[in-house]
Amino acid sequence: MEIKVYDTKAKEVGVMELPESVFGVEYNEPLIHQVVVAQLANKRQGTKSALTRTEVRGGGIKPWRQKGTGRARQGSIRAPQWTKGGVVFAPKPRDFRKKINKKMKDAAMRSALSQKLRDGGIIVVDKFEIEAPKTRYVAEILENLGATKTALLLLAGYQPDIVRAGRNIEKLVTADAALANVYDVVRADKCIVTKEAAQAIAEVYANE
Repeated sequence: MEIKVYDTKAKEVGVMELPESVFGVEYNEPLIHQVVVAQLANKRQGTKSALTRTEVRGGGIKPWRQKGTGRARQGSIRAPQWTKGGVVFAPKPRDFRKKINKKMKDAAMRSALSQKLRDGGIIVVDKFEIEAPKTRYVAEILENLGATKTALLLLAGYQPDIVRAGRNIEKLVTADAALANVYDVVRADKCIVTKEAAQAIAEVYANE
């Protein structure tokens, strides 16, 4: 498979070969959905907690006698209908994690990348270099490449200057190509990949 390579000013500078085993596989939506759901579930902290009526302090005595007052019968001022009372079906800490094996993750990534390429959502750039770690330089490159909506920038390794410069762009996610995940690929309108990053992806996700 061949894909055009551009510079940061959106001028074509060459062509790159991409492996069919990574960027040319069939789209598997159920698998991608399963992996994305697991990934989002694993991000949840699950630390929220509230007190039930048995855990709230106080309320041991009956507020008033059962009959003869004209008011509704009450057994405790810590019942859920009272201010400062317990919470009905109170949330408790829990673990939301879902287990997905590596083969499924890799297959989902290959499927997502292949579909993104077919949809014209992958842009390969020769190099992604900026004059200084400033947001405006990254924003200018994104504008040149037509990545005005949600964008995923995949780099070869961790590049702190580019990460720092792109941090203030709300719709941009910057990641090491070897550590990219399926959710970031799926949610991005455009995936901007450096030539080195594309080679790293091919090495990581090539079929054994």
